[in-house]
Amino acid sequence: MEQIILTGRSLTAEQFYRVVFEKARVSISPEAQIQLKNSRQLLFDLADSGVPIYGLSTGVGWNKDAAVPPSHYAEYNRKLILSHCAGLPPFAREEEVRAALLTRLNIFLLGATGISPEIPVFYADLLNHQIHPLIPEQGSVGQADLGLMSFVGLTILGEGEVYYKGEITEAKLALQHEGLAPLNALGARDGLAIVSTNGLSLGQGMLVLKELEDLLQAADLIFCCALEALNGNVSPFNPAVLQLKGDEGMLETGAALRKHLVGSFLHQPDTKRHLQDPLCFRNIAHIHGAVREMLAYTKERMIRALNTTEDNPSLIPDERRISPTANFDPLNWVLGMEGLAIALSHMAHAAGHRVARLGNPAFTELPRFLAPDGVLGFATIQKVCAAQFAKIRHLSVPASIDSFALAGEIEDKGTNAPYVVQRLREMSDSLRNILAIELMHAAQGQDFRIRDGKTLGEDTAIAHAKVREVVPFLDKDRVLTNDVIALHDLLAKGGLF
Repeated sequence: MEQIILTGRSLTAEQFYRVVFEKARVSISPEAQIQLKNSRQLLFDLADSGVPIYGLSTGVGWNKDAAVPPSHYAEYNRKLILSHCAGLPPFAREEEVRAALLTRLNIFLLGATGISPEIPVFYADLLNHQIHPLIPEQGSVGQADLGLMSFVGLTILGEGEVYYKGEITEAKLALQHEGLAPLNALGARDGLAIVSTNGLSLGQGMLVLKELEDLLQAADLIFCCALEALNGNVSPFNPAVLQLKGDEGMLETGAALRKHLVGSFLHQPDTKRHLQDPLCFRNIAHIHGAVREMLAYTKERMIRALNTTEDNPSLIPDERRISPTANFDPLNWVLGMEGLAIALSHMAHAAGHRVARLGNPAFTELPRFLAPDGVLGFATIQKVCAAQFAKIRHLSVPASIDSFALAGEIEDKGTNAPYVVQRLREMSDSLRNILAIELMHAAQGQDFRIRDGKTLGEDTAIAHAKVREVVPFLDKDRVLTNDVIALHDLLAKGGLF
């Protein structure tokens, strides 16, 4: 099995997804192991010299003025883990837990934490043995997922529950079955290092980005199928036309659309074709292009976050000191997520309008609601599409500013990072439903064009065939819910290509 060597500085998106989805094994580089050892020693050297260290010789949060003597390190760190286990269900999915573990593990290796070296090894063991702690999704204000990632600490102590071999079981039993021993006690500052991380929100965010990248590619192809159903114009995607504006995401989208429409009848003149299509068709390179640019903006910042410290306080080994920080603040990529949510709402809005236009003979010169004689067709399904868009629209409202002062009014800012990410995940699923409905209309319209002797594009013909493998032509009225579910699942599995 492939092994990914982690350094703390070089984790790529491709490696991240291989560990999460393909269960690639991880190992800690020799250099990182040395860094962990040296950082741990530096932490104790500083503590022995009398430097007060937050989370080691003091409490945390509002309790930072409370002293923690060395004789109480083990007891205090256990209590810190237990007291922070306050998150609420639902629980993150297994792949999301893997993403969270990998995120924190890689950041440990930078050496800014001073954590006991055996704990990062334990994270690697959890990934390699596929023991996944139950981590609740609700309970973080997005200044480190303290009340959520604390549940990993339970597993390290041999307590709590985990996903293991497809079931939820006691952590101590899963560890025992894999020949792993829990840590009897946590060392100085280990508790804070375990809980003080944006691991869940950043890990979940990386998975949402992957989902959206795949969905955007499918949306390009679905649009091309819809354009054939419309008998629309390809001129807005001409490279010379797009180059006049020159936006990077728009140019990339235009290239994808042209590829999908190679060989399509749309390239042939047609006196029945309208001079200009509705904006929900004509603007697609600009709309999908904007989504692409927001994806790129956000992904760049999230990859950077995977390979930089988020610890407070942070060791600065080269200067042999430790400093308070606010490096746990993820606002730059959270704002990217919120911008992406707004961009996706524009994408959903356009797709919903295309659904309505495809059912209107004034635009297609096909039967109303794409219904053959004696069939009512796709009338009511438009309302489902509209309802899904309303949900997306409200989920796109920014939430990162909605926080209030906590912990004696010291912690007076938040980003709501997990909530922002989880709403985007929910938006993605609703958008997939809208695209499934658009695809349903597009394939029906393509069938009418085929009957009229038209030739579909190379890629759009393949997509049409894949749709017809799971959803037949609507030649008589039937329960459309089943069709939407089938196409939703086709898109979720990446089965359109």
